[in-house]
Amino acid sequence: MNLLHSVGWFATTMLAAMAPISLHAEPAELGEVVHTVSGAVRGSPRDENGVLSFKGMPFAAPPVADLRWHAPEPVKPWTEVRDATKFGNRCLSALPNDPEPGPARSEDCLFLNIWTAAHKPAERRPVMVWIHGGGFQFGSGSAPYFNGTQLARKGVVLVTFNYRVGVLGHMAHPALDKEGASGNYGLQDQLAALHWVKANIARFGGDPDNVTLFGESAGAHAVGLLMTSPLSKGLFHKAIGQSGAFWDGKNGPMEGFDESRARGVAFMRKLGESSIAALRAMPAEKINAAAPWDFTMNPMVTVFSPNVDHHVLPDFPSARYARGEYMKIPLLAGWNEAEDYPFRAFSLPHGNAQEFRDAAARMFGKDRLAEFLALYPASTDAEAVASSNALTGDITISEQTWKWLEYQQAGGRVPVYGYKFTYTSPYVPIASHITEIPFVFGTLTPQFIIHSNKPPAEADRALAQTMMSYWVNFATRGNPNAAGLPIWPAYGDKGLIQNLGQVVAPQENAQAARFRFIASYRAGGTLPLRWRRDVP
Repeated sequence: MNLLHSVGWFATTMLAAMAPISLHAEPAELGEVVHTVSGAVRGSPRDENGVLSFKGMPFAAPPVADLRWHAPEPVKPWTEVRDATKFGNRCLSALPNDPEPGPARSEDCLFLNIWTAAHKPAERRPVMVWIHGGGFQFGSGSAPYFNGTQLARKGVVLVTFNYRVGVLGHMAHPALDKEGASGNYGLQDQLAALHWVKANIARFGGDPDNVTLFGESAGAHAVGLLMTSPLSKGLFHKAIGQSGAFWDGKNGPMEGFDESRARGVAFMRKLGESSIAALRAMPAEKINAAAPWDFTMNPMVTVFSPNVDHHVLPDFPSARYARGEYMKIPLLAGWNEAEDYPFRAFSLPHGNAQEFRDAAARMFGKDRLAEFLALYPASTDAEAVASSNALTGDITISEQTWKWLEYQQAGGRVPVYGYKFTYTSPYVPIASHITEIPFVFGTLTPQFIIHSNKPPAEADRALAQTMMSYWVNFATRGNPNAAGLPIWPAYGDKGLIQNLGQVVAPQENAQAARFRFIASYRAGGTLPLRWRRDVP
């Protein structure tokens, strides 16, 4: 049923995309009013940079009532010109007291936003579609650091969007499977947004045949997951992954089919209900509050997040990569110097050196402990702390991002580029997970993840220009290089990565030995399931 629905979605949007052309001839000039598949929208006037913005446009029907825990449905068309000058509602967050600024949170939240500097719809500019992060538990496409103005100025059409997160985005249950494959409604929202882009983006001056999907953290994981999904075919043509790949880590791979359904059954029991109908009748806020998340919890295996549903994700994504079952498209991906910073609650116990060594022995095996300690030394308590932090960053983010590059390089004749973000300054004193985002978007907003409110300086603005240029060049033609930029060599057999720091230049991957050690535990691409049980 769900597969037919997905095919039906595509057919519906394609047929609808043709209908308005006869009713509203494509204008010679692109202005504030654009006729989408579902109806006309009025965006904000061009700003001082010449950029038009369109915000809060629905790309799917509100996922409420009977559409809660349901594949996204097409938007009901409208006849009047719809206001598109303000962001739409954000999805409900599993993070209590979520500090991110923005519009109200609501179950009715499937909206997207576009920034374009095109003057004619026929320009067919490259398109960049951003998937926000947040551990699949929080976040939105309207956060101030994702403002698309600067990237649009550089020549792309920039799209951001919301998708369902937490329990409303990822609950699987045997009763829901009778309606259609359950568990990955958030990923299905992402596919729906991409279908909307395919049907509509040419009306905003974008090229539907040159779409780059990019994201950070959970957004990067989502890019990696969708590259293994048979439902993604034809929806995007290049990929950028910033700190993420397969949604696996310290406790092994993502939840499997049976595990995720057991979680759903237990959740229904926790709420004292016996039917999906009863859960759908409950207020969304009550459902959401019953499945909270915070930064002390590993979102991969402790709460509702992407899982193997045999529909969007036929198998563990890392396993599909190992078998070559993924999109052979250009890839640019990398990680940050201090990926561990927000994730230290996930670390192996390291109150002292002996405790850390014992935990490592349980995780990696006593027979390989000496090999482990040569890479992550723990002869003193201080060394144990430093090695614990390094391992946390490696196993949560960096190793799998590196492995993604390795697979993509080995899998086909497509351009592959790797990077490591190491830049620090008073504005960004730690090259933590997430800190590269304001450079990619040129927004240079406060670095909230590391509690820094220092204003950016000229050096920060210069790096932002370089990184934006790299990203836009890659989206345009699958190669980040251009005249005036430091040469960025392809990943190639040598595995060179571009250092994005005080110096922007290629370098060898200094973490390669650590990554190879972790990767040696992958069997058929997948990290050990026993880590669910054995890793403290």
